[in-house]
Amino acid sequence: MAVATISRRDLLFGRGAPEPERIFPPGVTLESLAACTGCGRCVDACPTQIISLAGNRPSLDFSVGECTFCGECRSACPEPVFQFADVTRYQHVAAIADHCLAKNNVACQSCRDSCPELAIRFQPRIGGPFLPVVDEDACSGCGACVGICPVGAVHVSARHQESANA
Repeated sequence: MAVATISRRDLLFGRGAPEPERIFPPGVTLESLAACTGCGRCVDACPTQIISLAGNRPSLDFSVGECTFCGECRSACPEPVFQFADVTRYQHVAAIADHCLAKNNVACQSCRDSCPELAIRFQPRIGGPFLPVVDEDACSGCGACVGICPVGAVHVSARHQESANA
């Protein structure tokens, strides 16, 4: 679970932490979500049980499992919510925070061991455990590494887009 940060000013003014970015099932766009009736068939169909309804709209929670891109949610949906078939990657990738055990001199490679794409590698360093590095090109954004982290240091973030001016 990601740790929400809030400034003292926001705390004193009664403003909570910002809402985390919602992640939709594969093939769902923000625009296509308007067709969702909130029936929950995608929730029932998901074999890894990572889909839940938030505000009557499907949302993914990688802290309980990973997306296998099986398409069961798309097959179960009676509405035109799933715009793309054969989706095999998300527009986000794994990101590893500074409170990662390996970054704090504790040997751990749980995220690497759980990654089906082998997108997390550990680089050797002198005087401490190997450090995690995410290969964004190999990462599908499936979330397998999120829930397995013993300290909740792995989360998903937007995939870095190359600038058009480059």
